[in-house]
Amino acid sequence: MPEATDVRASARFVPMSPQKVRLVLDLIRGMGAVDALDVLHFTTKAASKPVAKLLRSAIANAEEHYGIGRDELMVHEIYADKGPTRRWRRFGARGRFKPLLRRSSHITIVLREVQQAEQ
Repeated sequence: MPEATDVRASARFVPMSPQKVRLVLDLIRGMGAVDALDVLHFTTKAASKPVAKLLRSAIANAEEHYGIGRDELMVHEIYADKGPTRRWRRFGARGRFKPLLRRSSHITIVLREVQQAEQ
């Protein structure tokens, strides 16, 4: 039995909160790579653009390094971890400090061949 080949790609420091990114990731988890690209193309959420770019990068990695066609790939794992949070300042009434949290996230995608993923 051949070893399952995982094709990885990651995007770090995406300037969007992980909670918003996970809403988009849940839409494509477990789908085929081409179907996932179609879903991301018609999704109106802002997080769909960096996720689609990352998915295209992972597909290109699979085609270039492993010789796997895009029709044979599926999204095996996809997750968004918390990145660094920038604290911005906004001043409120009576000299109070109101912090704005500019969150970021690290997105990782793992693609696998369809035949190997089903076993």
